[in-house]
Amino acid sequence: MVRGARFLVIGGAGSIGQAVTREIFKRDPAVLHVVDISENNMVELVRDIRSTLGYGSGDFRTFAIDCGGREFEALFAAEGPYDYVLNLSALKHVRSEKDPYTLMRMVDVNVFNTVKTLDLARVGGARKYFCVSTDKAANPVNMMGASKRIMELFLMRESLTQTISMARFANVAFSDGSLLHGFNQRFAKRQPISAPSDVRRYFVTPQESGELCLLSCLLGTNRDIFFPKLSEKLHLITFSEIAVGYLRQLGFEPYECASEDEARDRADELIARKQWPCYFFKSDTTGEKDFEEFFTDKEDLDMARFDSVGVIRNQPTFDGGQLDRFRDGMATLRGRPHWSKQDIVDLYFEMLPDFAHMETGKYLDQRM
Repeated sequence: MVRGARFLVIGGAGSIGQAVTREIFKRDPAVLHVVDISENNMVELVRDIRSTLGYGSGDFRTFAIDCGGREFEALFAAEGPYDYVLNLSALKHVRSEKDPYTLMRMVDVNVFNTVKTLDLARVGGARKYFCVSTDKAANPVNMMGASKRIMELFLMRESLTQTISMARFANVAFSDGSLLHGFNQRFAKRQPISAPSDVRRYFVTPQESGELCLLSCLLGTNRDIFFPKLSEKLHLITFSEIAVGYLRQLGFEPYECASEDEARDRADELIARKQWPCYFFKSDTTGEKDFEEFFTDKEDLDMARFDSVGVIRNQPTFDGGQLDRFRDGMATLRGRPHWSKQDIVDLYFEMLPDFAHMETGKYLDQRM
């Protein structure tokens, strides 16, 4: 299916985007174009592919542009049509909801840019539009997860005129910006490791994330959402447990400190003794969910189609008036000189009345 087909990957320089791009490239597509605003990560993507997979026979090119800009429209017009359009662009951090400005951009990227790029795919005659969602869209408790749930609702309407599929999956281990990636950074800089002791997460490898996205894109029927089935290899684990195993693998014994100050002050002394300062704490920041789930009890599951992948089957159920009010409400806010976080939260609650958001007044940027 890949060989001979034309692919456009949006947000292809992020950790998941790079994994998806590699999975497509190794199957020798006719065209593989990759778009991302991160020029530096795009350079690394090309170097990584050239250093491992080589060159292939197709047209492989990257473009350092914003998928929401005029340049992207021009690219689509000049370089299309594409058979498959995969959108991996997203603001994925819970910490992005700490202020009304980053939160507005999150909605723009996660919801409205998705609809815009899908419109271009439809006009171009794409066979399939794929968009990555998140496990945090199931019973969301934070604005990021809720933005992806709202995106899913918008895509139900778009599915009437364009075949779509999605994927929800867990944290990608050691992906850019993740807490585990932060462990690598802290270790390299000989700094303390800080992690919550009560937040449990699922993890998949970068390659698994790329495979799942490509499987959904190629094999998913209209409106399907793919997710990894749970197994002995995929189970909930706390960040503090990961930190302990991580440090022991590197030859250090974790030393649990009573405070951030102690961890910082004793770093040199402890590391010299092959002990690593750690500060583990109970989570009290806005938007943290103490466990993760891939689906809700109200969703229609197909667990028989694949051995290791489950599928959420969706009907094109949506409230068009509600979607339009959300779109128009956000446009009204953007037209003001400024807006508050509460203005955006109110629009979220209109879309998702059961949204379990709770504001604690504390955010991850206030942690070490």
